[in-house]
Amino acid sequence: MTLSEQPIRQCRFCGEYLTQSFADLGEMPLANNYLASIGAADGERAFPLHARVCGACRLVQVENAVPPDAIFSDYAYFSSYASSWVDHARDYTEMAQRRFDLTPQSQVIEIASNDGYLLQHFVAADIPVLGVEPAANVAEAAEAIGVPTRVAFFGRDFANQLRREGIAADLLIGNNVLAHVPDLNDFVAGLALLLKDDGVLTMEFPHLLRLIEDVQFDTIYHEHFSYFSLLTVERVFAEHGLRLFDVEELLTHGGSLRIFARHQENSTQPDGAGLSTVRSKESRAGLSDNEIYARFQARVGAVRDGLRAFLAEARADGKHVVAYGAAAKGNTLLNFCGIDADDLAYVVDISPHKQGRYLPGSHIPIKPVEYLRKDQPDYVLILPWNLRREITADHGYIRDWGGRFVVAVPEIEIEP
Repeated sequence: MTLSEQPIRQCRFCGEYLTQSFADLGEMPLANNYLASIGAADGERAFPLHARVCGACRLVQVENAVPPDAIFSDYAYFSSYASSWVDHARDYTEMAQRRFDLTPQSQVIEIASNDGYLLQHFVAADIPVLGVEPAANVAEAAEAIGVPTRVAFFGRDFANQLRREGIAADLLIGNNVLAHVPDLNDFVAGLALLLKDDGVLTMEFPHLLRLIEDVQFDTIYHEHFSYFSLLTVERVFAEHGLRLFDVEELLTHGGSLRIFARHQENSTQPDGAGLSTVRSKESRAGLSDNEIYARFQARVGAVRDGLRAFLAEARADGKHVVAYGAAAKGNTLLNFCGIDADDLAYVVDISPHKQGRYLPGSHIPIKPVEYLRKDQPDYVLILPWNLRREITADHGYIRDWGGRFVVAVPEIEIEP
């Protein structure tokens, strides 16, 4: 295919043509498309996974290679299986109640509310909630614990539907959903519609600066359509009449931002110091320039080479290597590096929704965590490196037989 024959790619926010590559990861299956059997691999499809950066607004993004309903209608990720994430959600709800004076007369709405991991804490405090979740199987789990949930993809139309029903948000929440939105302008416009005039919006998402500095390329997969800096997200929200008044840097997901926004006309919330702090960090790092994006592909290749070298050396030494965590980011890592069941015998995972299945692309079998004690591997490669502390604390018993934990991102690190 010649350059003139390639499909036109335009920025999903500002419409500029995308001419600069950020990370070309080749063709990959859907990162959360776990296989019920090896036989199911016969019909497995792969799609281009190429992140580009907009030269005008600096939004890093992948193209819409897969329809959203093919990804999110039946979803394998349940938030409640990560205890540290549930604790994080509880801390957030306690902060929000204090900071925004939430009462039983308030209305809290969460977009992409998953299995009720967060809203359950507001329910316990007698604060009315509504979850909006596109995956019916996950929404059913939320309803089972008393979290009212609508099954829908969120945007202008659904926001208008809720407003017609008299539903609007005093506090509107979106955690790790902004990256999952193919029609970014429609989504943010919907947020503005659903937020009361004096309401507050908070959203959390992985910080592009952390992705770049720590070579977190494995967080790039088809369901993550966009990757945000504060520089870009301020422009996106301003376009739809929303003004950021504060931002916090978080440790979650390898380094995230929690933004706080209000309607432009609402002056009840004073600006916080976090805005100037994060703006300065991004400016010093060069996020408004081309060079930092142009260098990223080579750094991705170095991670691949390091993991391949570690596995080759372990095999030569007769060592037994397995993995922990059937995470989507792990599937990007393994497939980009060309790693399969010949390199990693299996991966263990705490979620019963994944156990007994096979990873997409690599076809590595997924076993219960208890299998580690039975098998006693020499090395356990942690695929969800953002949960490294939690995993090593909970499964430190592998050291009893001389086992060692390993992470591959941003470089190979073997626990001493």
